[in-house]
Amino acid sequence: MVLNKALEVQLMKLIVEPFQSLGELDDMPHRLVIIDGLDECINSDQQSRVEKQYAEDQERVQVRVLDLILALHSRHLPLCFLILSRPEPWIKQHIGSKAFQHAAETLDLYEVGDHMKDVGKFVRDELARIAERLDPQPGDEEVWPGYYTVEVFLGRTGGHILYAATVIRHIDDPYDDPRQRLQDILHIKFNSTQDLTYSTPFSSLHELYRQILRSCPQANRATMVGVLEEILAVRFCFMLERQIHHVLNILDRLSGRAPGRGIKALRPLHAVIRLSGNDDASSSFSPFFYHSSFANFLEDQSQPLPDVTINVQKGLKRVLAGCLKALSAVTMDGQVCDEHIKFSLNKWPILWSQWEPIADADQSSYLKALLATDLTACFARSMMHHGTPDGLLFCLPGLYNSTRTNIVTDKPFSVCPTLVEDVLSHLQSSVNACFLHVLNPEWFTSRRTNPRLVSIHLYVYMCEILKHHPVPAFDNVVQALRGLLETQEKFFKELEEEVEEQVMMPSLNDEDEESEPAVMGMFKLVRQVVE
Repeated sequence: MVLNKALEVQLMKLIVEPFQSLGELDDMPHRLVIIDGLDECINSDQQSRVEKQYAEDQERVQVRVLDLILALHSRHLPLCFLILSRPEPWIKQHIGSKAFQHAAETLDLYEVGDHMKDVGKFVRDELARIAERLDPQPGDEEVWPGYYTVEVFLGRTGGHILYAATVIRHIDDPYDDPRQRLQDILHIKFNSTQDLTYSTPFSSLHELYRQILRSCPQANRATMVGVLEEILAVRFCFMLERQIHHVLNILDRLSGRAPGRGIKALRPLHAVIRLSGNDDASSSFSPFFYHSSFANFLEDQSQPLPDVTINVQKGLKRVLAGCLKALSAVTMDGQVCDEHIKFSLNKWPILWSQWEPIADADQSSYLKALLATDLTACFARSMMHHGTPDGLLFCLPGLYNSTRTNIVTDKPFSVCPTLVEDVLSHLQSSVNACFLHVLNPEWFTSRRTNPRLVSIHLYVYMCEILKHHPVPAFDNVVQALRGLLETQEKFFKELEEEVEEQVMMPSLNDEDEESEPAVMGMFKLVRQVVE
C-alpha cells in the first residue's frame, strides 16, 4: 500500500503524479495548503522503524517536512503553502537558507498583529463569563473584576495569549473562589534574579506556574510530584493517545498506586494539564500539557518550589520497574488483556534506553528482573498485539553488535560485567527463539498472524543477521522459512512480498542498504533448497 511507503514515495504517488495526469496545469487555480504547527511535528510510532528514541530526531523530521514542501514547489504544481510555526532555531535557519531564498516569504505574526487588543478581548470576555456565576460580595463598589484588576492582568500578560489562557483556566475552578485566585496571581512578587535567561513574559509565566503548584494541597504534593515525574518520563510513549484517563490508569497500575489516585492528585493543575477527554489535544505535542512550556519549566527548574523537587529519572525508574514486573506474568499461551501489560510489552525497551543506571544504586535488580523475564514470549506477544509493536522492533538494531545495541551499550553499568553480558545473551537468544516460534507454520496460521507486521520485524532481523552472521541464527531462519514454504506456501509468498516492499523503502543507514539485496537472497536460497 502507498500509505505504508516512505513520505517521498507518497508525495509522488498521491500528489505529483495525479496532478501530472491532468495535463495542462497553467490555467488551473491555485489551492492553498495550510500546515499548522510545524514545530510540533515528530515521527509517529508507525514511521519509526528503528534506532533512535522518540522525539530525539525532532529537528530532522521538521527539516524533512520543509524539504518535502520545497520538492512539491519545484514541481510547479498549482499549490501554494502557508506554514505556521514557532520560530525554532533549526526551522528559521532552514527556511532562511539559499534553497528557500526565492521560494518562501517569512512573516512574524507577533510583530504585525495587534496582540494586546486580541488578548484584551479574550481576558474581558472570559472574566465576564466567570463573573456571571459569582455572588456579589458585601462592600464591593464595582462589579468584579473591575477596571484596575483587568488592566493589571493585561499588563502581566505582555500580550501573550498563553499566559492569559493559563490564568483563566486556573481561576475558573468550581471548588474555589476565582476572585481570590486571581488576586493571588496578581500579587506575586517577582524575583529579579530568577529566570534571567528568559524574556520577561516567560519569567511571568514561570512565576505563574509556581503559583499554580503552590495551590496544590500539601497532603497531595508527594503524589502530585510522583505523577508529574512519570508523565515527563513517558510522555513520548503516548504521542498518539488522546485519553489522559487511560494513560494515568496505566501509570497508576505500574507505579503501585490505587486506581484513580493519579488523576486526583493532578486536579489542582487543571490549568496546565489536560484532565478532560473533551479537550482538543490534536495539535499538541503531548496529550498531557496544554503547552510544552510547562513541561520545559518542570524539567529546567528541577526544584520549582522549596518543597517540590522534580526528578524525571525517579519517575522513569518507577515505571520501568512496574513494566518489568508486569512482563513476568506474560507467557506464550496466556492472554494479554490488561492495558498496563500491553503498554509494558511495547514500551519497556524505550524506557530502558532512557534509564541512567549510573545514578541508580540498585542497577542489578533491573538486570536480574530482565534475565528472569520470558522475553521470547514477550516478543512474540508484542508482535501479535494490534497497534504498533515497538518492543521487539526497538531491540533489533545492533542486536549482534555488542557496541551498538539499544539495550545494554552506552550505559555505564557499575555491576559485574558478566551480568551485563548475560543480559545481552538472553536478549539475543530470546529474539532468535521468537522468530522461530512466530515462523512456525502452526503458530503462523492458528494465530492469524499479520504478514505485514511480521515482515517489518523480519526484515530488520535479517539485516542484523546478514551484517554480523551469528551462528546458528542464519541457518535457523532459513530453515524456519523453508518449513513455512513447504506447508503454507500462500503465507510464505505473502511474507516474501511484504519483506520485498520493506527492501524497496529508503534505507535509514548505509549498512542496511548494503544488506538489502542479501535479504531477498535469503528467500531465493529457501526456494532453491525446497525445489
